[in-house]
Amino acid sequence: MSKQTHSSASQEVSLTISTQTFFRLAVLIIGTFAFLLAIQKSAHALLLIFTALLLALALNSPVHYIASKIPGKKRGSRVLGTALSFLAVVSILGLFIASFTPPLIRQSKGLVDTAPQLVRDFRDQNSSTGKFIRQYKLEKQIDSFSNQLSAKINNGGGSAFSAVNRIGSSLFSMLTILVLTFMMLIEGPVWIKFFKSITPDKYRIAFDRVTTDMHNVIKGFVNGQVILAAIAAILILPAILLLGISYPLALMLVVFICGLIPMVGHTIGAIIVTTVALFTSPAAAVIILLYYITYQQIENILFQPRIQANSTNMSPLLVFMSIIIGVGLGGLFGGIVAIPVAGCIRILFLEFLRTKKIISNQVFASTTGDTKE
Repeated sequence: MSKQTHSSASQEVSLTISTQTFFRLAVLIIGTFAFLLAIQKSAHALLLIFTALLLALALNSPVHYIASKIPGKKRGSRVLGTALSFLAVVSILGLFIASFTPPLIRQSKGLVDTAPQLVRDFRDQNSSTGKFIRQYKLEKQIDSFSNQLSAKINNGGGSAFSAVNRIGSSLFSMLTILVLTFMMLIEGPVWIKFFKSITPDKYRIAFDRVTTDMHNVIKGFVNGQVILAAIAAILILPAILLLGISYPLALMLVVFICGLIPMVGHTIGAIIVTTVALFTSPAAAVIILLYYITYQQIENILFQPRIQANSTNMSPLLVFMSIIIGVGLGGLFGGIVAIPVAGCIRILFLEFLRTKKIISNQVFASTTGDTKE
C-alpha cells in the first residue's frame, strides 16, 4: 500500500492599486464625509424647506381652484390665486390666534408657575394617591421632585434675552416657511415644466407618474394629519371641561400638536393630559385616559383607513423606522416630515426597480396602489 504525500505550496498574492484608483477612492470617502457633515450642519434649513414643500403641495389644489375662478383677464393667474389663498389662510389663522393666544398664555403661565405647588398639594391631599404617598413615606421624594421642578422653572425663565431670542428665532422660521411656500406655489409649475422639457421622451410618462404619486402622498398625508389632529383636539376639550381639569385650552393645543406626529403623537398627548388630570384627581386621570384610548381606537377604525387610502401606502415597519430617524435628526419637525419624505423616497426607489426590469408592472401597481397600470 503506497502512501502519497500532497504538499501545498504557499502562494503570495500581490494586489496593485494604481495611483488614480487610490485617488478616486480617497476623494469618494472625503466627499461622502463632507456631504454628511453638510447635511448635519444644514439640518434646520433643510427641515424648513421640507416643511414649506409639504405646505405648498397641500395648498396646490386650493390655489389652482381659486386661480380658475378669478373673473376677467386675471383668470388662471397663479400669482393672484396664491396671494388670495395666502390672504384667506393668514386672515383665518390671525383671527384664531388673536382669540386663542391671550387665554392660552395666561393658562400656560399659570400651569408653569403653579406646577411645584400642585405637586406638593397632590402629596398632601386626602386622596388614595396621597394616602399611598404617606403610607410608603414618599414625602421626601415628592418634595425633592417639587424643588427640582421649581429650580428648573426659575432657571428656565430667568433669562429674558434667551426667551426673546427663542421667540424671535421661531417667528423667523415661521416667516421663512411662509415665504418659501409662497414662492414654491408660484414657481412650482414652472420648474416642473422645465424638468419635464429636459426629460427624454421615453422617460416623460414615468416622470409624470412619479411626480403625481409623490404629490398625492404628501397632500394626503398633510391634509390627513391636520384633520385627525384637529378632530382629536376638538373632541378632547368637552371631556376636559366636564371633568374640571385645569388649563383646557393649553391642553387642547398640546393634543393638536402631538396629533401631528404620526403613530406616537397620541401616546405622547395622552401621557401629558393624563399627568395634568392627575393633579385634579386620580378619577379624572383614569377617565380622561380611558376617553383618550377610546377615541384613538375609534380613529383607527373609522377615520384612519380613509386617510391611509390617500396616504403613503407604506408598511407599519417602514413608517415606524422613518419616524424614529426623523425624530432623531430633527426632533418635532423631523417627526412631522418623516413619513412623506420616506414615501417619496420609496416611490423613487420602486420606479428605479421598475425601470431596471427588476419588478414587473403588476408588482409595481400593487405596491404603489396605482390602478392605472
